[in-house]
Amino acid sequence: MAIKNMNAAAVKNTTTATRALDGDMTVDEFKEWLKRFDMDKDGRISRQELQRAIKAIRGRFSSWKSSRGIRAADIDGDGYVNEDEIDYLIDFAQKSLGLRIVAY
Repeated sequence: MAIKNMNAAAVKNTTTATRALDGDMTVDEFKEWLKRFDMDKDGRISRQELQRAIKAIRGRFSSWKSSRGIRAADIDGDGYVNEDEIDYLIDFAQKSLGLRIVAY
């Protein structure tokens, strides 16, 4: 069974994201969930990290969508999404990934 091969963090990431697909996720919940994919803990989300997040919600075409997400949110052009650019990534996640992210 595939889930046996997943580590506890991967299962938690998938569970949190799946719950979000079934209902609303707050902005803070989205940020905390996304931080779990910040593998190098630099406070920024790379294309590869975003791709992992998209895969965790069982998103199709994760490579293509992660590239689009970075392009949509990376205002300063450094190839990463930082805290100042997170609102652009939230907008992308709502429009392109079907996540419902609310302010409260």
